[in-house]
Amino acid sequence: MPSKRTYLDHAATTPMLPEARDAWLEAAAIWANPSSPHAEGRAARAALENARERVRGALGWNGEVIFTSGASEALTIGLTRAKAQRRLVSAVEHDAVFRAAPDAEELPVRNGEVGEENLKEALARPGSAVVAIQSVNSETGTHLLTSDCDFPAQAVRAAGGLLLADCSQSAAKYPLPEADMIVISAHKLGGPVGIGALLVRDFSILEPSGGQERGYRAGTENLPGAMAFATALEAMNMDSWATTAEERLGFRDALGRYGQVLCPGPQCSHIFAVAAPKLSANAMLVRMDALGFAISAGSACSSGTLKPSRVLQGFGIDPDLARRTVRISVGWSTKPEELDAFAEAWGQVNA
Repeated sequence: MPSKRTYLDHAATTPMLPEARDAWLEAAAIWANPSSPHAEGRAARAALENARERVRGALGWNGEVIFTSGASEALTIGLTRAKAQRRLVSAVEHDAVFRAAPDAEELPVRNGEVGEENLKEALARPGSAVVAIQSVNSETGTHLLTSDCDFPAQAVRAAGGLLLADCSQSAAKYPLPEADMIVISAHKLGGPVGIGALLVRDFSILEPSGGQERGYRAGTENLPGAMAFATALEAMNMDSWATTAEERLGFRDALGRYGQVLCPGPQCSHIFAVAAPKLSANAMLVRMDALGFAISAGSACSSGTLKPSRVLQGFGIDPDLARRTVRISVGWSTKPEELDAFAEAWGQVNA
């Protein structure tokens, strides 16, 4: 293994921000159970509620915040306990969505978006629906929901439904889109693993199940995680990253000289899907890893399979092209010289 490694798999997880790591260590001293009635428990509860308010403030969210173990649990709560009769999900959602709602109706994605006509047609069928759409796709970096596009939320609400936005890859990087529920994962934005949140417009849209988090989630609250999560949200700012958006997009274009950059729709500046000219995605992973570069083929939850990516197929990407596609994702700690080194190695391998 090369002595110097370059990590370009930030969409899978990104290193903890120093501020978040310090907050986690500090919070570990508040060891009592926040649900306990004694003084120690009350102190832990006060710290937990303070973290909740900080999450609201950092995101500009006026609704409720349910702390979870991560995005997968938040998606499961939102999809299975929303007061709706049907589940509609875009064809390019994360595997966690399909595990939580295996019987969901799929919404086709064309030209990088869920079409207005298809969405309205699906919503017109009998039964209220919760609709799940990613904000930024985790494999291609495509913007499916943005803060300046209110069509999906308006259409869903007009039909008496609920919109669930998976913002795992966009929270703290881009403004939140308009939605009834929003999913966030701390370790995607510089916080610790094992903590996330489901933002809920109003508790009345969910069926409670008993336990902690006002009865909407069971299990002792992860206080150190919540405090580090809040700190990471406050500290994360793409304007202070080691690379600029222009540098990251220039890097993407450089990769396209020896391969094909897949841009099914509007593109973010930190996740790129690139197809190698000849080698399979798995062969590219091995080659680049041997050269000291960590990248992936699709989301970390599904990259172990040899099948073409379901997400890329959902975007209408040709299966042969999908088999040659890798994901390169940039984070707060990525340096410009690391992007230059990867682009040079990519060119050498694919020339």
